[in-house]
Amino acid sequence: MKEVDFDRPGASMGQLKERNEIPVETHVFHRYPAIDMPMVVGGVGPYLIDENGKRYLDASSGAAVSCLGHNHPAVIDALKKQLEQLAFAHTSFFTSRPAEELAGFLARSAPGGLDHCYFLSSGSEAIEAALKLARQYYVEKGEPKRSVVISRLQSYHGNTLGALAAGGNLWRREQFGPLLTKAVHISPCYPYRDKPSDETEEEYGHRIADELETAILDQARRT
Repeated sequence: MKEVDFDRPGASMGQLKERNEIPVETHVFHRYPAIDMPMVVGGVGPYLIDENGKRYLDASSGAAVSCLGHNHPAVIDALKKQLEQLAFAHTSFFTSRPAEELAGFLARSAPGGLDHCYFLSSGSEAIEAALKLARQYYVEKGEPKRSVVISRLQSYHGNTLGALAAGGNLWRREQFGPLLTKAVHISPCYPYRDKPSDETEEEYGHRIADELETAILDQARRT
């Protein structure tokens, strides 16, 4: 990483274009094309660093995936050692020692009965795989009519279509509605907003649990 001065102001994409430090046109399909975003060149611990040395506290760990921090020597060393030995082996045909060791560690740490792991590249992909696994389980049992997911309103499960269908965030779902598979959405577990002042926490918990049970029984009658 180039040396940076933490006291200099940050540089945006527009400013870098003016200084001819990046091409006038970007070929990256940015999420927010109208925003003049900073050009990040490095990271240290919880901070991201732009071209001019300004530091940004990465308080949300990117999309909640950088919890180990940036530029961590132990992480870099582990990645380097593994890449020097093996970068990839297709899981349809091979297993590997790192995968087996990680699966064993997770299985020992998980609640009882959860003793196998399926490794994927993102949260969205994991939700898609879970939906397909649940569907296949009932097909194999001879219950092919089971196809409805029950989720909670305001929930977010990922950016892909299956995960978006399972999620209950209405404004994220709205424009893609015709593409989404059927899901039933019930109230969120959100006492801060949804628990009346005259309802105890225990009563609220029972009410939310009863709503889930009602949804399950209703779908059971339909299938």
